[in-house]
Amino acid sequence: MAEAVALDSRSLIKSVDYANHGYPHDIWTRLRREDPVSLFRQETGPDFWAITKHADIVSIGKQPETFLNGPRLVVTDNDDDMNDGVFPPTLIQLDPPKHAKYRQLVSKRFTPRYLRRMHDDIEQIGKEIVDALVTETDEGECDFVERVSAPLPIAVIAWMLGVPREDWKLLFDWTNRTIGADDPEYQVEGEDRRATAQQAMIETFQYFTQLVEEKKKNPADDLITLFAHAEVDGKPLPPMDVLAWCFIIVVAGNETTRNGTTGGMLAFIEHQHEMRRLQADPSLLAPAVEEIVRWTSPIIHFGRTATKDVMIRDKQIREGDTLALFYPSANRDEEVFEDPFTFRIDRKPNAHIGFGVGEHFCLGSHVAKLEMQVAYKHLLPRIDEIELAGPVSRLHSGLVGGVKHLPIRYKLKKD
Repeated sequence: MAEAVALDSRSLIKSVDYANHGYPHDIWTRLRREDPVSLFRQETGPDFWAITKHADIVSIGKQPETFLNGPRLVVTDNDDDMNDGVFPPTLIQLDPPKHAKYRQLVSKRFTPRYLRRMHDDIEQIGKEIVDALVTETDEGECDFVERVSAPLPIAVIAWMLGVPREDWKLLFDWTNRTIGADDPEYQVEGEDRRATAQQAMIETFQYFTQLVEEKKKNPADDLITLFAHAEVDGKPLPPMDVLAWCFIIVVAGNETTRNGTTGGMLAFIEHQHEMRRLQADPSLLAPAVEEIVRWTSPIIHFGRTATKDVMIRDKQIREGDTLALFYPSANRDEEVFEDPFTFRIDRKPNAHIGFGVGEHFCLGSHVAKLEMQVAYKHLLPRIDEIELAGPVSRLHSGLVGGVKHLPIRYKLKKD
């Protein structure tokens, strides 16, 4: 590899830095300007190329044969590699040609056309969650994550999978310990992050093993039934792959939407003129959600591994090199977005890549946007005043830009 840029790699992938400081937009901005394909060397953990420009991330995302997901989906800052044997391969770790075959199993269930059949059910789930908050009192305080942004995606994903309502909270716990394995709040006492994540996965798999067997005997119109009876190349889906499907739907379907919804509410609190604009003009809801996804960019990075020597800009990437694609940086790229550090709900065009790009574009993007639209549609019109009621608590993670707790103080409009 070439000589590394003289910046602190911990500020890019170290989980505690994201918990303490949020996104390092100052560093990403400098890298986009001075060295958009930058080599970072680590004392522990792999050396990696930081890719920070929108055009480069889009280009890499459209070359899945040259830049693989599977070997290293997440770049870590130590030798305890979470890519090695902690989880079985899921859809986001599969590469061609297997990825396309597995994605086709379920892709029709996540199209806008199919989702229209479920719109009323998802609308009702979201309305119930918001109503439970706003009908208690005309003014008060709460943790927005606990009351709204966490229950909504868990409820929708559990409902789509076919998980009984009484078990929905189990999924919340398992995803917290999976994505938040580095976080002291979710880490199992006396265990490291690897053991915490593995234990959460084991519990998840044990639960879904039983549920899959039930769905084989009593099929229903849900995703678990689909996975349980799926075939690839004329053969039943292996049992471990069935469980991996359930696992990734739960984790990916929960964490990104939860943190997008939370980050959106924080953006409205910090930019209340935009919240008032949306209250006055509900037709701005759809572009507002797109801007929230750009603004929050819940996935911090994904890793890629080069399969051959290739040039990116003026840098020689060697076969086997690790790349880290920083999506929040791309979504602030000055060459793509006018005033990228301005939160503007009517932004047009808005070529964000908050849901990824290429064949790994987020399968659940339409579900995620629908959930956010439902939450804001039912909540924002009722808000008269809103502000933070305490410090924002962020997740220890270099993968997901999570907000664990968002304490808010609110006053509702009088009918």
